[in-house]
Amino acid sequence: MGQTTARWIMQVRQSPSQGAGSPDVTGFYDEATGSCQYLVSCPLTKEAALIDVVQEFDPRSASCRHDAARWALAEIKRRGLVLAWILDTHPHADHLMASAWLKQQTGAPNAIGEGVTRIAALWEEIYHMPGAFDASRHFDRLFAEGDRFALGQLEGRVMLSPGHTPGSVTYVIGDAAFVHDTFMQPDAGTSRADFPGGSSAQLYDSLMAILALPDETRLFVGHDYGTRDRQQPEWESTVARQRADNIHIGGGTSRAEYIALRDRRDATLALPDRMLYALQVNLRAGRLPAAESDGRRYFKIPADYFAPPRGD
Repeated sequence: MGQTTARWIMQVRQSPSQGAGSPDVTGFYDEATGSCQYLVSCPLTKEAALIDVVQEFDPRSASCRHDAARWALAEIKRRGLVLAWILDTHPHADHLMASAWLKQQTGAPNAIGEGVTRIAALWEEIYHMPGAFDASRHFDRLFAEGDRFALGQLEGRVMLSPGHTPGSVTYVIGDAAFVHDTFMQPDAGTSRADFPGGSSAQLYDSLMAILALPDETRLFVGHDYGTRDRQQPEWESTVARQRADNIHIGGGTSRAEYIALRDRRDATLALPDRMLYALQVNLRAGRLPAAESDGRRYFKIPADYFAPPRGD
């Protein structure tokens, strides 16, 4: 279904609770970046979490909006929910996160995986901004492997899922797992692993750990761009379906086969057009750079760092 505001149209779909210990999940889609965002709630207590909410960004004008975040807060109010957690699965490269804005609006705690500190160290060097990204200042909790958190009467569990980045995590809440940039839909395969600190070998291991979850576990992915044969975005599958049908890893693809496939594919991919803007914001939980003496905020972009090698 589509829902409309004065400025944009967004695709929204419900995945209702499957019974005791199962959350209600609402997925909503950011067309500009192909990003899948989630509102997850406990049917009994009405406590809710927001996962990977986008802060819209126009790279042509370097301007931001919070349309999706405002919609999510309005939806929480409409349904009588109480926001308990603001969660991100990793510092995204393709979009700016809305974590800090949501925390400012609601007072709810925000969280991310503890590997964000390793990503910060990499990008402080790339941006030549030593000490710029202190995750403990910007996030209320840095999750470690196996950490638990409550969402009403549901228990959330954290799985570290490196590969796409060294700080990626999966949130398992009841029978739903939010698997970010590991799996894509079965007909699209898996996510790239060539960003700084990424590893196709680690990504394979993370994919296998997710496939070890119960077959009926609902898997909610971080991105969908459609395929040649499918125009409409999709974001929900199951462990069983991914294990059987995923075009990159389904049907028993070996570790060596997957690494070769993933590395070959990644060598053909361009950087996301928001990446150099996004990381300096997302490592601050979505906060823009501090205003300078003229009251304006400025992005710092490393020139030629990611330039392809020249043939001369």
